[in-house]
Amino acid sequence: MRVVIAEDDALLREGLSMLLASEGVEVAAAVDNAADLLDAMDGHAPDALLVDVRLPPGFRDEGLRAAVEARTRVPGLPVLVLSSYVEDSSAAELLQDGAGGVGYLLKQRVGKVGEFVEALRRVAAGGTVIDPEVIAQLLVRRRANDPLHRLTPREREVLGLMAEGRSNAGIAERLVISDGAVNKYIRNIFSKLDLPPSESGHRRVLAVLAYLKG
Repeated sequence: MRVVIAEDDALLREGLSMLLASEGVEVAAAVDNAADLLDAMDGHAPDALLVDVRLPPGFRDEGLRAAVEARTRVPGLPVLVLSSYVEDSSAAELLQDGAGGVGYLLKQRVGKVGEFVEALRRVAAGGTVIDPEVIAQLLVRRRANDPLHRLTPREREVLGLMAEGRSNAGIAERLVISDGAVNKYIRNIFSKLDLPPSESGHRRVLAVLAYLKG
């Protein structure tokens, strides 16, 4: 797997490069701003991007804007966004195209090397990984008319684990239930969120997007 990193903090940028290299991930380029990120993406054709939300010059959402632009240029290009703060709208915006291959993690997760690298690999494979802290904060921000209120507590729990990027087997193991029970809960979630079967096969991503949009 080849990745391009965009992180303005030189120490973290170097640390990420060394960490990924030690895990067998090729770092094609490591840059400190959004413009160089897009140039590196065009020049190296990476399998995934690892991007800080806030980059120079404004340190607002330049990294996010670059990530969205990157997926416009290369539809479905996997992007794992790192942030120091919970900014759930960032994850929702990246998911808007419904194509998957999106991750949003707080930088504190990088210290858990195994989980971090696994999250990157899930995203590169087309999955969706949302930081549990983002999910926890979203739970207390739901509107009264939110369609997620149609879900039972257990269905919301399953959807939250889907948003974390867990597979059906992973959800079953976490909740100590059968794979069949997980499949049933997921079918109910799709039905209650009015997500009918489609040829694109992206209902899982669309369900997570509904969860994030609040």
